[in-house]
Amino acid sequence: MLTLCGFSASNYYNKVKLALLEKGVSFTEELAWVGETDKACSPLGKVPYLKTEQGALSESTVILEYLEDAYPHPPLMPAEPFAAAKVRELVRYMELHLELVARNLYPEAFFGGKVSDSAKEKIGPQLEKNIAAFAQLTTFSPFIAGEAFTIADCAAVVHLPLVSSATKIVYGRDFLADLPVRDYLKRMGERPTVQKINADRKTNTELMLSRAKK
Repeated sequence: MLTLCGFSASNYYNKVKLALLEKGVSFTEELAWVGETDKACSPLGKVPYLKTEQGALSESTVILEYLEDAYPHPPLMPAEPFAAAKVRELVRYMELHLELVARNLYPEAFFGGKVSDSAKEKIGPQLEKNIAAFAQLTTFSPFIAGEAFTIADCAAVVHLPLVSSATKIVYGRDFLADLPVRDYLKRMGERPTVQKINADRKTNTELMLSRAKK
């Protein structure tokens, strides 16, 4: 039995959870807030981490690769090497060049904090540049990497809404508005697995915010 550890307000946790649901793999969930993780399983104290019969794994992308190897059906990666590499490329772009940059806006966008004007002046142009590059790689036809649902969709479903919301709140406009992200997310939202992810995220986010007020 696999145990996914972390919390459902985390987009990286949900990336792995969505892959597990899409594959139909049996797993349980163990609530682990940041600062309350098992350091033997996740030495840096990050979530998610996955407990398996062989031991624990940390880092969401590593966990996804393990799941693909251990539970190959249904596949969430193309069999052809170059197509698989293009899926990994998309994941890297979304996480390193979009979400990680937009994350600097989260304190002001979502948590009542403030981002300095000088930081915003740097983040905005960098994010626009990265989004333009990302746009060259995506297809949205109908999935983000082409005709099949892949781990790139597991990443897109959880990361792109945050980038859209953060930029809209902080800059007054959605930096992803020129891409068909809204229609894509609507399509993905029709999948039962994504509905499950979104419902659990909403519930857990409310719990997280209530804990922060104590």
